[in-house]
Amino acid sequence: MRRATAWAALATAALLAFGCDKLFTPAAGPFHGVDVTGSPAMGTDFRLKDPDGKERTLADFRGKVVAIFFGYTQCPDFCPTTLADFANAMQILGADAQRVQVILITVDPKRDTPELLKQYVPAFNPTFLGLYGDAAATAKVTKDFKIYVNERPGSAPNRYLVDHSSQTLVFDPQGRLRLMIPYGAPAAKIASDLKILLNS
Repeated sequence: MRRATAWAALATAALLAFGCDKLFTPAAGPFHGVDVTGSPAMGTDFRLKDPDGKERTLADFRGKVVAIFFGYTQCPDFCPTTLADFANAMQILGADAQRVQVILITVDPKRDTPELLKQYVPAFNPTFLGLYGDAAATAKVTKDFKIYVNERPGSAPNRYLVDHSSQTLVFDPQGRLRLMIPYGAPAAKIASDLKILLNS
């Protein structure tokens, strides 16, 4: 219970850091997630590598709705749950899923090798993509996107945990940041929001 309470506090702090107090008021638009359109406080691009070593930026996915989640492969809870929720949302979207790109950006580049990302992320859906950078690139992208990251010691040097923000950021096909989807959103609501952006 203490851990769940601590995570809830972390999530709330991260949301407030985004200026997303709208999450705690009734939705005023068509989205189930938090509409962050036009927010000047959030990142707008990244420069990272995919598991094949190719440098990627947001422009590579122009024309698609892009959902970005920050996590790591040894995450015990939020990461696999979020990836599974988005995999279910892709099934709901059917053919429209071809125009959606889900990306996991690792916050644990020390352990998340390209080989591991290539195996882990697409296991939830073959189209899902893992991206990574070195320590400096990871620090930059998490700072740019206001992502909370804190490494906590574990039972052994290589068994540490990484606390991190749990929201997913969603960009429209024109590359504009539009939504923040909180952790635990049902797949049907995720699919509904993605569908609206696909038709925008």
